[in-house]
Amino acid sequence: MAKGYWVSAYRTISDPEKLAAYDKLAAAAVKAGGGRVLVRGGQVVPHDDGVAERVILIEFDSFEQAVATHASEAYQQALLVLSDGVERDFRIVEGV
Repeated sequence: MAKGYWVSAYRTISDPEKLAAYDKLAAAAVKAGGGRVLVRGGQVVPHDDGVAERVILIEFDSFEQAVATHASEAYQQALLVLSDGVERDFRIVEGV
């Protein structure tokens, strides 16, 4: 079974307070869904059209688990708190 990954590349952070509130709720939702944070912030060297902003990489035991965690009520509540506080590229991808 292929692992699943959340990949989130932030373009802009316009409201750090919303992001901080989201982080608390999202962390609990990810933990409950069995996710493991592999990358959170740190140094970024952008290439092509990339932006030197925050990057998050979370691993799940399966692609289905990653999708289900995103759809969970707990994570949806985190998204409501985040609302327009950031602009990001968020994807759920299947590992090889």
